[in-house]
Amino acid sequence: MSVSNKLDRSLGLGYVIVVVIGNIIGSGVYKKIAPMAAELHASGWILIAWVLGGIVTLFGALCNAEVAGLLAETGGEYAYYKVIYNRFFAFIFGWSLFTVIQTAAISSLAYVFAQSLNNIVHLPPLFSSLDHFSIGGIFYPFAGFSVKLVAIILIVLLTWLNTFGIKTGAGMSKLVLILVFIGIFLIICFGLSSKQATLSHSFDMTITDNHPVTISAVFTAMLSAFWAYQGWATIGYIGGEVQHAKRTIPKGIIIGVFTVIALYLLVNVTYLSLLPVTNLAQINASGNQIAATEAVKTFWGNGGLVFMSVLILITTLGGTNATILVSARPYFAMASEGMFFSKVAKVNKAHVPANSLIFQGIWACLLVLSGTFDQLTDMIIFAVFIYYGATTLGVFILRKKMPQAPRPVKVWGYPFVPAFVVLFCIALLVNTIATRPREAFFGLFLMLTGIPMYWWFNRKNKRNEIAN
Repeated sequence: MSVSNKLDRSLGLGYVIVVVIGNIIGSGVYKKIAPMAAELHASGWILIAWVLGGIVTLFGALCNAEVAGLLAETGGEYAYYKVIYNRFFAFIFGWSLFTVIQTAAISSLAYVFAQSLNNIVHLPPLFSSLDHFSIGGIFYPFAGFSVKLVAIILIVLLTWLNTFGIKTGAGMSKLVLILVFIGIFLIICFGLSSKQATLSHSFDMTITDNHPVTISAVFTAMLSAFWAYQGWATIGYIGGEVQHAKRTIPKGIIIGVFTVIALYLLVNVTYLSLLPVTNLAQINASGNQIAATEAVKTFWGNGGLVFMSVLILITTLGGTNATILVSARPYFAMASEGMFFSKVAKVNKAHVPANSLIFQGIWACLLVLSGTFDQLTDMIIFAVFIYYGATTLGVFILRKKMPQAPRPVKVWGYPFVPAFVVLFCIALLVNTIATRPREAFFGLFLMLTGIPMYWWFNRKNKRNEIAN
């Protein structure tokens, strides 16, 4: 690769922490407590699901930090899997990022941004006569088209912004994250100190629908928690743009994940102290309400609706930007090796893979038209946990393959912690197939489209080698 086509190593620890947290905090912190209430029907069990989700996320982050400290390069797990497994598995991962994991995350966040904007300005309906048009009775591309159009415009604008340089995108994430932290701390402080709050309700283990809580229900509820925690591993995708990446990335992951876990527990205790679980289940059933908004309205009235709409708008703006920023890098790394479309391997004058950003943006816009927010997030989590398990298994493999290699970070509690994460990932995948079969199989289908694409790119590379 020529010097002009290299990425710029310009991000230090502060920016890495910002990108980690910015990629985690999105719509889940405001919306996902409602589907959890519909599954578990008890405040205490909801908090347990958040805690368990946080523990598993932290364990997974520690395992990822060990691998990142050993192998940090642009592309994240795409680079790791070539060493741990083989080129084929690495390609399927990268293709999965493009077809479902990262592009669907961008689509989901942009979709919630547009919903929040609609709550403030009430977008005029577009193509309402086509609302019931469907593809296979599953996808309704014109349903709520005005909201989807705003989501698409947001993706286009942020994709364009990120072509100006990595620090431009990261700087925006930093500014947005400060505003988000201020907003969430205002909810916690004013919520818990209001006369409407009853703190003891947050820890009540009484089940409101008289059905016992099952292991399957806890796992299904944790799908929602994991969407809220999802995103920390994406920092590895920009390993080629981080200073002293093998030390900086593991530190950034650990600090970022600890910070988010603490913040999520505080804000969800606040929601549960303000709203009964039965109300949260009703909010989930309504399909058009946001749990955090209803909680804040209890102490700020209609002003709470405006405040939450603006806060969610800012949060999802930051989350969409942070996800766009990091996600284009694995496709660039793949294309640089001839394993993706060749134009994606080029960087622009700002040392940014602009073509990769454009390819990603086009597919993310199409996914906006394909489904609802919850369909997309369940599909993402199913796909993500296949690779969380694969990376964690890599801790064992690399300790056998590279026993003497320097490791800036070693996972705590080895071998028990990584073994627990691997087994948990398997259990979550099995439960998701049982409880969310449509989302699981559609996500799996998109991932497996990578098999013929691998054959095609490989064949193309061999032809090029013969020609040269």
